[in-house]
Amino acid sequence: MAHHKSCIKRIRTSGEANERNRQYRSRMRTEIKKLRALTGREEAESQLRQVTSLLDRLVIKGVIKTNSASNRKSALTRLVNTL
Repeated sequence: MAHHKSCIKRIRTSGEANERNRQYRSRMRTEIKKLRALTGREEAESQLRQVTSLLDRLVIKGVIKTNSASNRKSALTRLVNTL
């Protein structure tokens, strides 16, 4: 167990950030699953815009890395274009 005040605070804040990031990642996966389940082109394009916006926000927050978001956006765009 930590003995310094600063270590105790870091443990607490990193735990809070971990929980927050877990929720963000869960939401990201859910939105992507919703997009993959769609069969209509118009609905998929609308959902793609939402997912793209979400991925960009997660990059800014530091939850996922830039290239990871780019790879996901590219794959999802290809998926929607094939509909």
